Amino acid sequence: MSTQLQGKTIAFLVAPDGIEQVELTEPWKAIEQAGGTPRLVSTKSGEAQGRNHLEKADTFQVDATVDEVSAGDFDGLALPGGVANPDFLRMNDKAVAFVRAFFDAAKPVAAICHAPWTLVEADVVRGRTLTSWPSLRTDIRNAGGTWVDEEVQICTAGPNTLVTSRKPDDLKAFCQEAVEVFASA
Repeated sequence: MSTQLQGKTIAFLVAPDGIEQVELTEPWKAIEQAGGTPRLVSTKSGEAQGRNHLEKADTFQVDATVDEVSAGDFDGLALPGGVANPDFLRMNDKAVAFVRAFFDAAKPVAAICHAPWTLVEADVVRGRTLTSWPSLRTDIRNAGGTWVDEEVQICTAGPNTLVTSRKPDDLKAFCQEAVEVFASA
């Protein structure tokens, strides 16, 4: 185990359902293996339902709700994808404000697959270069961002560092870059 993230706490923001499980569990493990502390934040207390695409998978205990925490409690933010997860989050004003607060505080954010939908709703992609699941390309461009088709994209053209990836196949690179960016914060 590395000590790269020792003393750092990373929020993983998820909706109560619709999380692409591997996009939660792999970055979570990477944070733990680097000595960091991941915490699961959601819009509701209890458990969050993971998915393997559309099929139900495991459930995960929520550590705190967006009503109970702030960006100031964390050193960075990870946003797993899944089609429904970010769609639910972007419809919740407190979740959107929580995401925006990390940008306002210049704290690093890592988002994969469909997760940039929440970034679009938080109005934080303008002038930024990012990648995502290809179906978000137009949404990102319409929100003022530049979309690229790359395994991982690191953007420092804003108040914080933003790490994005396209899909589960990109998880190895995504996790590695997210840990590096969280460590340097």
